[in-house]
Formats: sequence, structure tokens, C-alpha cells
Amino acid sequence: QVQLAESGGGLVQTGGSLELACRFSGGAFNQYFMAWFRQAPGKERESVAAIDWVGKGTYYPDSMKGRFTISRDNTKNSIYLRRSGVNPEDTAVYYCAAASDASRSVLSERTYDFWGRGTQVTVSS
Repeated sequence: QVQLAESGGGLVQTGGSLELACRFSGGAFNQYFMAWFRQAPGKERESVAAIDWVGKGTYYPDSMKGRFTISRDNTKNSIYLRRSGVNPEDTAVYYCAAASDASRSVLSERTYDFWGRGTQVTVSS
């Protein structure tokens, strides 16, 4: 069974940097499309970024372009999310997700079969 474990959350000051990691286990990592989503307090979960099986294709909603960078390392069964210049609007629980079939929209949460438990990021003003 695929399992995902996020790490790297915590308290970040406004203007600081965010770096999250997600470790994949229980399957063939290079056969899964991967993504990050987030859910802010009182809001619905939203897409942040997605990445293809080998890391050559990255995808961002328009609202996230230029703000976040997603990457993966297939030798470490991990994906990463980075952002510099965070602000309080980035406060959210960040989730890692994996999809075995990426024929649907890669930015839709319905595409993803497996989810991590999330890691809380709080940006102080």
C-alpha cells in the first residue's frame, strides 16, 4: 500500500522561505504522478503544483505560478515544494498526493489516489 509522509512544516516568518518534502513508500515511485495541495483555515483544499513521473513536466494553477517550485528525486522516492517570500496567506495544511493514472486533470484532487496526512505551515505576520 502506497504511503506518503510530509515533512518540513512549522512556523515561518513573513518573507521567509518554505521547503517541504514528501517521502513515498509502498510502490514504484516512478510510476506515480505527484502533487501538492493545501487547505487554509475555513477554505477548500486547492492545488499548488504537480509533477510528472520523471520530473520533466511541472504544472501550476495560474494563482500559484511563479510562487512555488515543485521538484522530485526518484533516487530518494521524494518530492519537494519550495517558496521564498511567504506571506500569511500561505498559512495552510500542505498535502502530498500520488496518482497512478494522470489521464485526467493533474491539478484536480479527484485524480489522486493516495494522500499524506499533511503538514501544517503557519506564516507569522
